Amino acid sequence: MDIEEIKQAIELRYPYLLVDRVVERNGKKLVALKNVTINEPFFQGHFPEPGPSVMPGTMIIEAMAQVSGLLAREVLGEEGVGFLVGVDGAKFRQKVTPGDQLVLEANIDRSRSSLCKVDVEGYVNEELVSEAEITLAF
Repeated sequence: MDIEEIKQAIELRYPYLLVDRVVERNGKKLVALKNVTINEPFFQGHFPEPGPSVMPGTMIIEAMAQVSGLLAREVLGEEGVGFLVGVDGAKFRQKVTPGDQLVLEANIDRSRSSLCKVDVEGYVNEELVSEAEITLAF
């Protein structure tokens, strides 16, 4: 799934669109990429110079929610936008910095009617950097 298909599916645009490409869709699993660049607007105010440039945890959660929404729409057959209604067990194990490629792996944990729980893990260079359970409502 390329960026144009992603934009149609989740109806977000810059600076809120945080998914660059979907590289795998397999039943209840989806793998997507976020290329982290120094040009991201949140780097201007998050630990401003001379501090380190670190992707805020809230933005990582938003990227996880977007990937969860893409997967849930497909699995549930929903057309609308999924709304974030819960984040459980969020952990940030390593920093995500400019130049990193954040690989987000989402797996449906459970779903019923218009609610869906998705387990999402984030990796940089195959190292776990973040994880959370995202709950969406459609």
